[in-house]
Amino acid sequence: MKKIKEKLEPKSLIVPDEVEITPQSFPVVGIGASAGGLSAFEAFFSGMPADSEIGMVFILVQHLSPDHKSILSEIVKRYTRMPVFEVEDGMKVKLDSIYIIPPNCNMAFQQGTLHLLEFSTPRGQRLPIDFFFRSLAEDQHERAIGIILSGTGSDGSAGVRAIKGEGGMVISQNPESAEYDGMPRSSIATGLVDYILPPAEMPAQLKLYLSHAFGKKPQVAKTSKPEADAENALRKIFFLLRGKTENDFSMYKPSTINRRIMRRMAVHQIETLDEYARYMQQTPAEIVALFQDLLIGVTSFFRDPEAFKALEKVVIPKLFAGKPSSATVRIWVPGCSTGEEAYSIAILLQEHMEQLKQNFKAQIFATDIDGQAIDIARIGIYSANISADISPERLARFFVMIPDGSAYRIHKTIRDMLIFSKQNVIKDPPISKLALISCRNLLIYMGAELQKKLFPLFHYSLNPGGYLLLGTSESIGEFSELFQTLNPKVKLYQRKEDYIGPHLPIIGEFFPKLKGEIMTPILLGKGHSEGKMSLRELTEQVLLQLYAPVAVLVNEQGDILYLHGRSGLYLEPTPGEPGTNNVFKMAREGLQRKLTIALRKAASNKEAVFCPNLWVKANDDFLSVNMSVHPVNADSSLAPKNGSKTLFLIIFENQHAEIKHFEKTVGLSTERVPAKIVKGTPKGTSARIFSLTQELQAKEEYLQATNEKFETAIEELKSSNEEMQSINEELQSANEELETSKEELQSVNEELATVNSELQTKIVDLSRVNNDMNNLLAGPGIGTIFVDHQLRILRFTPTVTHIINLIQSDIGRPVNHIVTNLIGYNRLQEDIQAVLDNLIPKEIEVQRNSGEWFIMRILPYRTLENVIEGAVITFMNISEIMQKGNRYDPKNKP
Repeated sequence: MKKIKEKLEPKSLIVPDEVEITPQSFPVVGIGASAGGLSAFEAFFSGMPADSEIGMVFILVQHLSPDHKSILSEIVKRYTRMPVFEVEDGMKVKLDSIYIIPPNCNMAFQQGTLHLLEFSTPRGQRLPIDFFFRSLAEDQHERAIGIILSGTGSDGSAGVRAIKGEGGMVISQNPESAEYDGMPRSSIATGLVDYILPPAEMPAQLKLYLSHAFGKKPQVAKTSKPEADAENALRKIFFLLRGKTENDFSMYKPSTINRRIMRRMAVHQIETLDEYARYMQQTPAEIVALFQDLLIGVTSFFRDPEAFKALEKVVIPKLFAGKPSSATVRIWVPGCSTGEEAYSIAILLQEHMEQLKQNFKAQIFATDIDGQAIDIARIGIYSANISADISPERLARFFVMIPDGSAYRIHKTIRDMLIFSKQNVIKDPPISKLALISCRNLLIYMGAELQKKLFPLFHYSLNPGGYLLLGTSESIGEFSELFQTLNPKVKLYQRKEDYIGPHLPIIGEFFPKLKGEIMTPILLGKGHSEGKMSLRELTEQVLLQLYAPVAVLVNEQGDILYLHGRSGLYLEPTPGEPGTNNVFKMAREGLQRKLTIALRKAASNKEAVFCPNLWVKANDDFLSVNMSVHPVNADSSLAPKNGSKTLFLIIFENQHAEIKHFEKTVGLSTERVPAKIVKGTPKGTSARIFSLTQELQAKEEYLQATNEKFETAIEELKSSNEEMQSINEELQSANEELETSKEELQSVNEELATVNSELQTKIVDLSRVNNDMNNLLAGPGIGTIFVDHQLRILRFTPTVTHIINLIQSDIGRPVNHIVTNLIGYNRLQEDIQAVLDNLIPKEIEVQRNSGEWFIMRILPYRTLENVIEGAVITFMNISEIMQKGNRYDPKNKP
């Protein structure tokens, strides 16, 4: 099987004069169809303009039976003047031509050449349209055009996403005009189809789109300052997007933004940027459409297998190494789109936990600014064509096919690992305490300024030694001091230890602004950020990092304005969607009540409040903490607008370096752990205490007996559960076999529908030929009889019945059983046999009993392959010649 190599980037949209095209030249139209596709092809090409230069290349991908020779090329030739070719491996495409996939193979497009590949999946799971559309999108980018016609199933929907992700255009047949509406409805359900039309109307719309998309570049209104007008139009577009969606795209890469805007202008046949900005103002739905175009995420399960192999073999084992079974592993997938990548990581985590035979808690936070994509990810239902990206083993273990067989639902054990949330990674608070961040193919759409903000944010969010996975076209750039490269090929990095320098993130930048402002951190001195740092300042900064306690600067309402040090032992993010970070909501168990009282006292008395020996629960353990709250009078330049100038600094000090496991050893709640328990049991136990101790011992014995009974019952339930699991596995296995059989039958049904359509077309052709032949034979008045090798009558014309007594029921009877009306001639059987023996035609003059003369010719019946399959006897009337007294001369035919 051939391997499709990396595709080249497009460099030009100029149309060459040569007939043969190059990868940089002209749009390529891929058309996918299945059952009912023949009539759709006929309508499409019949509606194609009769121009000598169409300016496109058409490549047809039809579900064909592997057991029958396709006649699709012959059928399509009837409806178009363009040359039609059945593809051969390595065939180069030519402009204004049609290429048709042969049966029983996949097809890929690379640099103007079509490659045929063997199927790697069993019958019933083959998706040739998706396979071709993906290769077309990767190679042609914005010049890729996909058309989905009649067919069952969902083949083509993943290819539609790939084409749109590269800036191409997609047309779908409207379901009402399709014989089978499965494929059109599946593609329309993606929300990415540009036009929904009947096939006959597609060519005209296609020509209009191409004339705008590739005919000329979009212009601004003709003024003396075109560049300024173009910038002004773009600013209007960004303003409309921001007002409608609350997302700012002005700092995204200009090339990406321009391509998407140009494509939308071509869809609506709009000439200038100014007109498009006005159209957006008048049509709010277009703002949403452009927003969706800008957010198109090309994603699939286990996309880039090498990257997921690195995760599986290198990263994930280290995430669990040395951790107790109660530990939690936190992962963040920003820009998750419809969730395929996040679910893929969850599957890898589940597989590793099953290998370890331990049940860790895994949390995967998957975020995206596209609310529609998040809704799809939350539901966890994907079309059946994901079978092309997922192994059969994983498909059976982690997915459940819905009853109608058109889609798969993610298994509940995988779904429960994920938390999906709508989030703007640029302006919303990040997720912290992470072991892994997988941010793949998001940064390539962002400008350099946005990337400079994101890498420090990722560094802050990761735990020490945490991992960062980027897309294959992305890199950390100038932030090598924050991350160490582990695998440059798959772009896998590891967080370095805390770094003091210009790229160190300021936490205040990552939290929501308080009434529109960010609290500026206190400076160490004038000119600190400018010029060279002195040794004294460097030493002071290091001491601050190593020995200064954890501190939180808040306002009177408890809203966090600034964090210093590692606050994870005392504060934790609240569950749910990111919002305002409030210290009361984030305080861990043991701090909340005291913190609320202390802050209120400090606010009312304007003096420091100290709270020693607080027991704080952190990671199922407890530590002794001294907390103090100090009022701080902020300068007017530092205080938030419309807020009090009095702020409060909350300081946490850990009294003991080691964490004590009180719940496990003593069994008391966090709020009730007195200091004397740590030192031991007090002396001088009284009789009352002894009595209570005895009573407690008796109750413990009773409790132990009861516990043993429960354990016995649990063992029985476990045994029953194992039996039920065994039965469930057997039923699941039987269900999988039935699903496989159903898929195979569906595939065979589609192929048979295609073969049936071709045969129906062939029948119509044969019927037409048969009618033509009958009229041809009956027209000149020449009587004709066809016989086989056994001299049995096969067919005859009506004229010959006046010469030989034949009726319709005589077909199949030997010639010698038939009575003729000829005078003095009874050697018909012998003469026919002689012609069949020596293959020499024979002519004989014969007379009918009515007096008419005929010239009888006996010739061998030859097929197109020059095979003799009988004889033909013809009778031509020569009575007029004989009446003139002339003999019939074959060289002088009437």
